[in-house]
Amino acid sequence: MDQENELIELIGTVDSIIYKNEENGYTVLRLVDENGELVTVVGCFPYASAGESMILSGAWTTHSVHGRQFKAEYAQRMLPSTAPAIYDYLAGGAVRGIGPATALLIVNRFGEKTLDVLENAPDKLATIKGISPQKAAQFSETFRRQTGMRRLMEFVCSFGLRPVLAIRLYRFYGDNAMNILRGDPYILASAHIGGSFAEADEMALELGIELQSESRIAAAAVFELEYNAGNGHCFIPREKLAAVTGQLIGIEPEAVDIVLGDMIGSGRIRYERIAGCEACYLPRLYEAERFTAERIAALAQGKYASRMDFSALLDGLEAKQGIRYAPLQRETLQLALENQLVVITGGPGTGKTTSIRAILALYDRLGLKTLLAAPTGRAAKRMTELTGCEASTIHRLLGAKFAEDEESVEFTKNAREPLECDAVILDECSMVDITLMSALLEAMDPEARLVLVGDADQLPSVGPGDVFSAVLRSEAVPAVRLTEIFRQNSSSLIIRNAHSINRGEHPDLSRNEGGFFRLKRMQAASTVETITELCAVRLPEKMKIPCEDIQVLSPTRKGELGTVNLNRHLQEALNPPAKEKKEKLFGSAVFREGDRVMQIRNNYDILWRTADNSAAGSGIYNGDIGVIRQIDPEQETLTLDFDGRIAVYGFDQLLELEHAWAMTVHKAQGSEYRAVILALCAASPMLMARDILYTAVTRARELLILVGDEKIAYQMIDNARQSRRYNALRVRIRKACGL
Repeated sequence: MDQENELIELIGTVDSIIYKNEENGYTVLRLVDENGELVTVVGCFPYASAGESMILSGAWTTHSVHGRQFKAEYAQRMLPSTAPAIYDYLAGGAVRGIGPATALLIVNRFGEKTLDVLENAPDKLATIKGISPQKAAQFSETFRRQTGMRRLMEFVCSFGLRPVLAIRLYRFYGDNAMNILRGDPYILASAHIGGSFAEADEMALELGIELQSESRIAAAAVFELEYNAGNGHCFIPREKLAAVTGQLIGIEPEAVDIVLGDMIGSGRIRYERIAGCEACYLPRLYEAERFTAERIAALAQGKYASRMDFSALLDGLEAKQGIRYAPLQRETLQLALENQLVVITGGPGTGKTTSIRAILALYDRLGLKTLLAAPTGRAAKRMTELTGCEASTIHRLLGAKFAEDEESVEFTKNAREPLECDAVILDECSMVDITLMSALLEAMDPEARLVLVGDADQLPSVGPGDVFSAVLRSEAVPAVRLTEIFRQNSSSLIIRNAHSINRGEHPDLSRNEGGFFRLKRMQAASTVETITELCAVRLPEKMKIPCEDIQVLSPTRKGELGTVNLNRHLQEALNPPAKEKKEKLFGSAVFREGDRVMQIRNNYDILWRTADNSAAGSGIYNGDIGVIRQIDPEQETLTLDFDGRIAVYGFDQLLELEHAWAMTVHKAQGSEYRAVILALCAASPMLMARDILYTAVTRARELLILVGDEKIAYQMIDNARQSRRYNALRVRIRKACGL
């Protein structure tokens, strides 16, 4: 007898909810069965509420702590139909804003028709004294949303898939989500929904899509291109794309290649033989790479005959700023005077910021309006502090927002409505991917100047392409590499060791001076304990560095020394539970008032305002750090403070947040912290690399503490291998410049 035949049926009405996990739908509830007995039921029941009826299939089990309970495998759920059950349902908090008193008023007026009125006739609700038209509309919208979400979750769960996918689907597509999902199950594997291809494929096959169907093969090929774009690749060679797609879905590469040919013919995939490869691109990445190469080449050839006495101009700038420029900095200024495009690279302490300030002063003397930009909010804030001029993120500069399809991003600043400026200085360019660079170049007037600044030895962008490195390696653009460490930085062991690491040398990690310290710990548990003590006690008390100025970094998210586990320990030490602090359990994480959190995906629609209401806008971006100021369980919202920008999140948006006392080195790119603590831990070979360690070390401004086994640091230094990224930007720039 198979397991399904062993399942038994249990029918009853939900009495109360004991526990619910909104991320995966797991719920523990009390059910009154047909015999009037109160039993405990566990299973996946998203948005379950008291008063609803259930027909369950499952088995009785005995839990070691909680005793006898019914474990449900399948559930048929019905909203309550009698007036008393509807009252229990509403009074139990099923609809946000409706408590026992309001529930009684509504049910007394509409009886068994209450839920129909709530869903379809909110104007009737407004006839009840005390319920305004605005409140009635809010109640109706919340009920419709929850009902639609629940139906969608039940549909998704019926395939054994994660309810969190339904939450994301509903956020993007609303009431139309079910129809969209039925029409194209592979939407689950898209980047904005975040499901795996296996999950989408499982649903598609159960819905009747054939194993060998062209639509299945095409969906797998697009998934591979999107997945690899997330790993930094602009294209995949055709032969490799056919092979990995075939491996993904169990189809011969030859059969896949036939479908690829059709997709190339229809334009779903862009194809070009370039850089020695038969390159297959997603259309948006092909256009971004091609356009970026054309614009960079055009800018690189833009020259200006200077009518000004350069030496006199420089002398005047030096006198005004009270400094003497080094020879390479003077060369940089001359390049910025005579060329439309200038690229500046160099390690920490080599004068990149001084060069930016000097170029700003130079352009000001020329009467040019200059905009400053950086890829992240923290990098832009740092640029503002160092230059004294307002800097913006690229996304804000370009007015990023979700397109009508609510999947892709579009920019209000573009070729039709360009940026109003004569020059743009872009810092931390190693972080800029091909799509963002393309958008910036499109929004610039063709006559405007561009200065690209960054450290070419840091990690490349998280997104597709290796733009800054490719531009430099093209050898087709005016560029300068700053190498001299200036006197004011020469005593910093952080900077000196960073340069040693970058050269592949093993610095002496036992010196413990000049802001660079190593605490040897051989066990993961003692490493976690030491990191926690440093943040909670030693640095705040002995060095007077507050915990908000300390950032813990790790190469990885996983394991005992990964960011997930470190954040659990740091939350316990730095923001423990207290009676006055509200908190919200979401999945395995507890979000608490006072927590430091990070936005982990771009959201262009989140509204924010400044604390004094002097300014407002929209958009919170991947990597933005905030603090939870308030949690409102009744309204199901969190209020967050992102460096003075106040934003309100719904509980369903907790998917976009994670704790941020500890973060990966990748996430710390573009930021600088007063004190950095780096967990030295073994990780995957790709993360045990020199550029990871170099990037981590260069995040620290005053103090860097390595905690762990120094052998791991030396192992990372010795691994100079950089993973190859499939992109043809360097080749395209050289070709466009006639090289």
